[in-house]
Amino acid sequence: MLILQLIYLFADFNISENQSSAKNEWLALQSEIDQEKSSKKNNKPVNYLFNPNFISDYKGYKLGMSLEEIDRLMVFRKQNKFVNSAKEFQQVTGVSDSLLKKISPLFKFPDWVQNKTSFKTEKTEYTSKSFSKKAVKFEVLDINQATQDDLIKIYGIGEGLSSRILKQKEILGCFVSMDQMNDIWGLSPEVINELNSHFKVVIPATFKKIKVNDSSLKELSQFSYFKYALAKQIVTHRSMNGNFNNIEDLAKIKDFPVEKAKIISLYLEF
Repeated sequence: MLILQLIYLFADFNISENQSSAKNEWLALQSEIDQEKSSKKNNKPVNYLFNPNFISDYKGYKLGMSLEEIDRLMVFRKQNKFVNSAKEFQQVTGVSDSLLKKISPLFKFPDWVQNKTSFKTEKTEYTSKSFSKKAVKFEVLDINQATQDDLIKIYGIGEGLSSRILKQKEILGCFVSMDQMNDIWGLSPEVINELNSHFKVVIPATFKKIKVNDSSLKELSQFSYFKYALAKQIVTHRSMNGNFNNIEDLAKIKDFPVEKAKIISLYLEF
């Protein structure tokens, strides 16, 4: 009896209670974890709408397009052309009816494409109001001095396209012709017309031309309009036949981009 009384006095009977409390906390935590897993499992991935004209290789692959179908779209876009409907997208890429049915609900074309009639009406009204015979004249800016804010003011140009224009100017040193806007990927004919209306080219007095008869292979190959193979041919021809006198002499080199000879000549010094 004495031993039992001693055990009763000194023994800790709260262990089971503590264990029971810890168990309840663990069960509550496990319940929260299970609920979180369940909610994540039930959440379906969000599919955002996009303009199919600007599908990247990776995006096309994720949608289930083949490399050939993606390449067809890329070739079409390099011509500064746009698809304006799911049907046109299929005609250009050659995707199957089943794949088109699956991905076309995700297509989002510009508002002016979806509402051509209202857009034309609004444009006509805007033109008649803003560009009447005594329309307010706007200042034509130098494209080589234009800032990103200046470019964004043009309808159809956002941060992406404006950055692309400024980057191309940085690569070339400066623009020498507004025709170079046709070489910038993503600019539609309508946007290019707007650029031509609001900007002009003024070649800076500090602009240094490339001395085609004195420049090294490395210097020529860094010129945006020359590839390494062409630059090498120019140097070889120059060493064997003497200096070039004009752009016509240079255009005789194999693979020279003759269609851009006029623009290229403005960057060169003979």
